[in-house]
Amino acid sequence: MSERSPETHLVDFRAAEQLLAARDPRGAVQLLDPVVEAHPENTAARLLRARAYFHSAQLGAAEAEFLVVLDREPDNAYAHFALARTLERGGSLRAAEAQRHFRLAAALDPRPDFVQAARFEG
Repeated sequence: MSERSPETHLVDFRAAEQLLAARDPRGAVQLLDPVVEAHPENTAARLLRARAYFHSAQLGAAEAEFLVVLDREPDNAYAHFALARTLERGGSLRAAEAQRHFRLAAALDPRPDFVQAARFEG
């Protein structure tokens, strides 16, 4: 396969967004893998790939990607929220860890869905 250009990676990123919106997360992952490999510093590509992993029930891979995003952007409320959903979906053993990320998300961005998930007391 020939070298892919940054422009091709941008096209693949946009196509992956469309595939995820069309409920084809595995197709999105296939497009995003070479983008992330070529641009590992690209947090947007990693966040989109994390979402695609989550929606394709690849929870371990989703968690790993969300953690990379949060390592780079600890104030990314959406990444905290999505990581919490990933942990929650993985089972009750990680409920406290999920709750911590739900609360961080709500504290960073008081969107109603984040606040509701955080279940702050009174």
